[in-house]
Parts: sequence; C-alpha cells; structure tokens
Amino acid sequence: MKKSHIILLCLIAASIAIISATFLDFSTYETFTTAAKKNAPAHVMGVLDKSQPLVYDPVKDPNRCTFYVKDKQGTIKEVVFNGAKPTDIEKSEQLVMSGRMVGDQFHCNSIQMKCPSKYKKESVVVGTQNS
Repeated sequence: MKKSHIILLCLIAASIAIISATFLDFSTYETFTTAAKKNAPAHVMGVLDKSQPLVYDPVKDPNRCTFYVKDKQGTIKEVVFNGAKPTDIEKSEQLVMSGRMVGDQFHCNSIQMKCPSKYKKESVVVGTQNS
C-alpha cells in the first residue's frame, strides 16, 4: 500500500472520529425524574403551570424568579431561574430549560420559550356555490 493511501485512510478515520464525537455530545430532553436520577446538567421540556404562582420581586431580588412547570410525564416541579423574569413567559406554549435538579427544585440557568405564532391559520372558502 502506498504512503498516500495510508495517509488518506488515517485522515478519513480521524474525520469519522471527530464527527461521531460531535454527534455523541448532543443531548436529548429529559423529564424531571430522569434529570434527578442523572444528577448532571440536563435539558427539560415542559409547559408553565399557570395554576401555581409565578414569583418575581425585582425589589427584593432582581435575579430570582420561581415558577412551576409540568414536564411531558405530567410531573410538576418548582423551577428556580437565577435571572429576571423572562418576558411573556405566561404566553409561552413550551419551555426548554437547561439546568439541574437540586433537591425537589429544578435550578435552571437558561430558558428557551416557544411562543404562539402571531399568524393564525384561518379557514378560507374559495369558490362559488351553485343554486
């Protein structure tokens, strides 16, 4: 085998190793239960539980906001966000939070909100009716 072929095979093997290492690092969405068992940073997806209080007092502590979220299994946990209350969190359809479980609370350091579209699908009837 020529030296150029060996070098080419080594480059291909290194490329495959780098690409597979990159894809193995992607995380999936956890539930509160699996995040607690994991005891490591996790991404949890859920919806804001509007029947529970959302507490944010900027005078007392402008970097603390607490609220309750229901995950995809239906488990409701208190979420502690160390930051200002996210704008329009009450209008969000889903929340993706990254953080970790600390006791019975989920302490998150970032929140992504999926908000409803401002464009709504409307039924439009096109055509004529024959009498």
